[in-house]
Amino acid sequence: MKDKVVQAYDKLALDYELHVDTESGHNAYYERPAMLKLMPEDMNGMAVLDAGCAAGWYTEQYIRRGAQVTAIDISPEMTAACKRRVGDQATVITCDMSEPLPFGDDSFDRIASSLTLHYIENWTPVFREFSRVLKPGGKFVFSVHHPFMDMGHLDKPDYFKQRLLSEIWNKKVAGPVEVTFFHRSLQDIVNVTASHFIIEQIIEPQPVAAFKQLPEAAEWFSKFYERLSTNPHFLIADVRKA
Repeated sequence: MKDKVVQAYDKLALDYELHVDTESGHNAYYERPAMLKLMPEDMNGMAVLDAGCAAGWYTEQYIRRGAQVTAIDISPEMTAACKRRVGDQATVITCDMSEPLPFGDDSFDRIASSLTLHYIENWTPVFREFSRVLKPGGKFVFSVHHPFMDMGHLDKPDYFKQRLLSEIWNKKVAGPVEVTFFHRSLQDIVNVTASHFIIEQIIEPQPVAAFKQLPEAAEWFSKFYERLSTNPHFLIADVRKA
């Protein structure tokens, strides 16, 4: 599974670097506003881990807010894209966050992970490591596929069974790329999270209507606004270390 994820996201890296920020409404008008709302506007003096940094959009946002950012991703091509974006303004490392992290205890004030954890089968060692490197009282915010989103991919619908699923993404640069991920139920997401952190909020985001006024957003809103306003697609958890 890890090899499949690396191969897929190495192929997708240029699309993320060149097109996702401006052409993916699911990111720009749906997931990202909800995630950023949970992060402080003033992050001066904060050490932040961007866990699953991809091409570095979130890394750049945290830098702009004053944070000292460490960005990690399992894909070498994604971390290379992140480095091109932020230069020496952040520490960018290629590493597998399902393995022990190369950071000391109580290293970070915040951990943020955007649309990454559904590529990992077992969250327990990941959350154990996140708890270790997070300072007491530190916050952890993550987004994943909403379990209801996955149901259309199940050939034999069994909501409660964790399963490996796949779909084909057609991208401008990479062309068709098979992306694999794990479906897990809401109770599994909540229970494994609660076993390591204190849950403060579970959020099912909706599209930000204010973006409707942007000319470049019109097509996306016409296709997806009603659907995403009434059917959850992503899930966000806002949690903290005791």
